[in-house]
Amino acid sequence: MRTFLKVLGFVAGFAVVPALAQAETLADALASAYKSSNLLDQNQAVLRAADEDAAIAMANLRPVLNFVTSGGWRQYDQTITSLGDDNAGSGSLELSAQVVLWAGGRGKLSLEAARAQVLSTRAALVNVEQQVLLQAVSAYVNVQLQQEIVALRQSNLRVITQELRAAKDRFEVGEVTQTDVALAEAALAASDANLAAAQGQLMVARERYKAVTGQYPGKLTSLPKPPALPKTLDEAKAVAERGHPLVTQAQHQVTAADLSVKIAATAFRPTLSGSADLSKDTDTGIGSGGLALQLSQTLSAGGRNAASYRKAMAGKEAAQAGLLQSVVQVSETVGQAWSQLLVAQASIEAGRQQVTAAQRAFDGVREEATLGARTTLDVLNAEQNLLSARASRLEAEANRYVGVYQVLASMGLLTAEHLNLGVPTFDPEAYYNAVKSAPAHSAQGKALDRILQKIAD
Repeated sequence: MRTFLKVLGFVAGFAVVPALAQAETLADALASAYKSSNLLDQNQAVLRAADEDAAIAMANLRPVLNFVTSGGWRQYDQTITSLGDDNAGSGSLELSAQVVLWAGGRGKLSLEAARAQVLSTRAALVNVEQQVLLQAVSAYVNVQLQQEIVALRQSNLRVITQELRAAKDRFEVGEVTQTDVALAEAALAASDANLAAAQGQLMVARERYKAVTGQYPGKLTSLPKPPALPKTLDEAKAVAERGHPLVTQAQHQVTAADLSVKIAATAFRPTLSGSADLSKDTDTGIGSGGLALQLSQTLSAGGRNAASYRKAMAGKEAAQAGLLQSVVQVSETVGQAWSQLLVAQASIEAGRQQVTAAQRAFDGVREEATLGARTTLDVLNAEQNLLSARASRLEAEANRYVGVYQVLASMGLLTAEHLNLGVPTFDPEAYYNAVKSAPAHSAQGKALDRILQKIAD
């Protein structure tokens, strides 16, 4: 077992050597997570797709211009035709434009609904950003925790090794029996196994850190002071209910659903459209042009329009209920995170007292054992109690630190901007502004090309 631990320690040490040149801070980990997150990239692409939906809605308000050219050749049978030529060619050119002049406001309503969906998707992206940053905090703290647990296990192994040596010495002089020596040997084997398990957990934590930040952890600096939180739970809930991205997302979904109802209502109204065309027969050289207006209205659609309207109304009611539920959910999440933070704080204080008491007990039992008043088993049990107390305190401190960021995330404030990470952040307005007018080839189109190239890089 000890040989395995030496090999494992060598491998773990070799893995971190390249990163020892510069210590990593929590801010570094958060910045790396933000820049390397595939989840953020995915949802940023989803937002760009929503931006394009708004551009499509804008394009639907414009005329549609079509160009058609045709040509042909025909062979005639002279036995059944009086034409002088036995073959003839023909061709035509046509340019036409159609535009919906009035459709009960459907076009503008569709544009407003698309914009509401853009804002909803932006809020969803902010919530994903919070998840990514919270995972980075958790991964960073967990690596440090597991490193400290490994150090505790290594210290425990050294102490038990000393106890085994002392038990053997005392056995030689007849102060203890072979049973005491066997107990110490069993405790040493258990300590070896526990150290291997702790090093395994550290390796797992390192893999999680790499998955979140894109790289293995090097030398990690001590944790900085956590961000400030509101003084009371009610204040935290008020912030969350007012601006959490889930609430904001639900609000925009209600707006989009309301617009969908208005769009469905336009199906019962007439549509006025206009068209213009220019054409020329290349065979005869005769050209023509014309303008036309068309007023149409569906008299009966078999109940489809009425069903679509009722469906939109149901969607609106669902969105409104979803908004109310989002507020409830966000408030509950804040309360849970706040409670977990209080529990962690209480655990830290209790853990400190437990460590102090366990340390005194261990020192006393070991001293009494040297005088023959305690057995080797008493010493080993006292050492195990001290180890458990120290590990519990470390876990409570880690939980408390992560708990602060969990409260911050539950309030909707765990963002790169709020944390002042100092990294280039995704600008949701840049792409939207480049495509909102549905450009084809223009200065805006060139700006869009630059944005897409930057994203690709």
